[in-house]
Amino acid sequence: KIRKMMEKPVEATADIKTEAAIKGEAAIKQQFLTTKEKFHEFVDLEWQSLNRGNSNKDEKSVDSDETNFVEPDAKKAKLDREDQTERKSDGKRLRGQNKSRPHIKPTTYEEKRLCLSVIQENKVCTFGDKCHFYHSVSDYMSTKPADIGERCYLYDTFGRCAYGFSCRFAKAHTTPDFKTVENADVIKACEGRTSVKNSLSKDLQNRLRKHSVDFKNRSTQRFSRGGAACDPWSRNTRSGPEYSSALLRRSPTPGPWTATDNSTSVKTVGPLTDVDVIRLRPCEKKQVNFNDKLYLPLTTCGNLPFRRVCKRFGADITCGEMAMCTNLLQGQQSEWALLKRHESEDVFGVQIEGCFPDTMTRCAELINNNTEVDFVDINSGCPIDLVFKKGGGCGLMTRTRKFEEIVKGMNYVLDVPLTVKIRTGVQEKTNIAHKLIPEMKKWGVSMITLHGRSREQRYTKLADWDYISTCSKLASPVPLFGNGDILSYEDAMMAKETGVSGIMIARGALIKPWIFTEIKEKRHWDISSGERLDILRDFTNFGLEHWGSDTRGVEKTRSFMLEWLSFMCRYIPVGLLERVPQKINERPPYYLGRDYLESLMASQNVGDWVRISEMLLGPVPKNFNFLPKHKANAYK
Repeated sequence: KIRKMMEKPVEATADIKTEAAIKGEAAIKQQFLTTKEKFHEFVDLEWQSLNRGNSNKDEKSVDSDETNFVEPDAKKAKLDREDQTERKSDGKRLRGQNKSRPHIKPTTYEEKRLCLSVIQENKVCTFGDKCHFYHSVSDYMSTKPADIGERCYLYDTFGRCAYGFSCRFAKAHTTPDFKTVENADVIKACEGRTSVKNSLSKDLQNRLRKHSVDFKNRSTQRFSRGGAACDPWSRNTRSGPEYSSALLRRSPTPGPWTATDNSTSVKTVGPLTDVDVIRLRPCEKKQVNFNDKLYLPLTTCGNLPFRRVCKRFGADITCGEMAMCTNLLQGQQSEWALLKRHESEDVFGVQIEGCFPDTMTRCAELINNNTEVDFVDINSGCPIDLVFKKGGGCGLMTRTRKFEEIVKGMNYVLDVPLTVKIRTGVQEKTNIAHKLIPEMKKWGVSMITLHGRSREQRYTKLADWDYISTCSKLASPVPLFGNGDILSYEDAMMAKETGVSGIMIARGALIKPWIFTEIKEKRHWDISSGERLDILRDFTNFGLEHWGSDTRGVEKTRSFMLEWLSFMCRYIPVGLLERVPQKINERPPYYLGRDYLESLMASQNVGDWVRISEMLLGPVPKNFNFLPKHKANAYK
């Protein structure tokens, strides 16, 4: 079916736009333009005709495909209330407040699962008769959804599949008499290989939950005793008897060093070592070459499988999704998952958010001692209300005293470089980044990333690259990366002319992850629909490896793929453009691609995204529901 979609050319329609290009829309060649009604009529009819050609078994799924994908009721109700509750005093609609977005746990897609004791052979179920899961493989297989395919990516890659009978590709590694199969040669070849690092151990999680982790670093301890008020190095205590009594000083007679502060004195016994007293100087820390690199940090869709895709296309530096320091200190498994690092990520950092010096410093020490990272990034550019209203994200830019304490405290406990991400400011017409950057240089940051918009702008209007150029001169010799509106290698070349040390690409990578290849090879890639589908197939395989190949993992992979497709549908193939390159602020008009799959990938209807996911992950469950974060694109 996929081959037919790729090979079948699209015939020109009679109703083609002939009027001049609309302002704000990308310029597409006239022979490809069409109307909204004709576009959806063509996509729906072709999908139905392709499905009718399949076997009787597939016709059942066609019937479900022919029914229109209905948006959640919550979205419609919210739009109905828009005029009353979601408009500012000046009449503008509130942006970024998608609070009615439905959340369905992946576990709800299976009424009853296979017990873990059966999946992991020779393991006794600790719940005994009270266990609500299946213990009979035959009973489970009779209710399990049909397999998606006949080849299991986990089995082919690692020689065995940890999900056994619950895998949605179980035919590849199970026998008709319910026995699992392993490939000894592949298993032996993978011995000693750790493809994913920075996983949270059970021991550390328990100690974090019981608050029994010992933060031995002196900087962390002084913050926990009251923050800057007890900081002997604070600028508020730089003079007077308190300052002199707080410093490390040599005793009059030969002997060990004595460390004292305002409350107590601690004598060390034994020889003086670097671990006891002396911290690494900035020049002795691990060095990372940030100059002239392509940097990928994403909070939306910046998961490990997506980063693996971007690494294949040439991303130099990758960064995990933003994690909240308080959740990390509480040992939340979901938050620690954001710190995971794949073996292909040679230069990798973690991105954390917080608003208090004590928790941020403790979190930095925790990361320093328990993970393998090349740098730690403070996200002081996050614009969302949840973070900003409590003083984190962009809120730190207006709280310079707290910001300074956070940077100095984290820098003291880290053995790797500390970087900072900021925006131009909080208000749209009040830039403050140029005032902060000289101070950051004194605080000891190793690299600054500047997004050329304020918090109020979010992602509207064009990024201010003239202001970024001014700030890059102020930041020298500290590297400054620029970010905003880069969707082609021409955009990247123009950005480099501003004097920035490197480029950070976020939304551009979501729209077309091959942008890194385009920039490095200085060309436009007229990528085909088949090549784009292969990219999605790679993401699917990486997702099954990361989240699992059972029903829960499949639907988790699907949800992240659909989230990504809400950005990817904005891409317009190079061969269809009237002028090159496509600009990120130009929305695509309705057009028909050179083949059916290219047209399907151009749809901004969430139902069509679901159809694309079904090509790779099989039919969606009956109770499946999805609404992307950027729901303005997911029209019905």
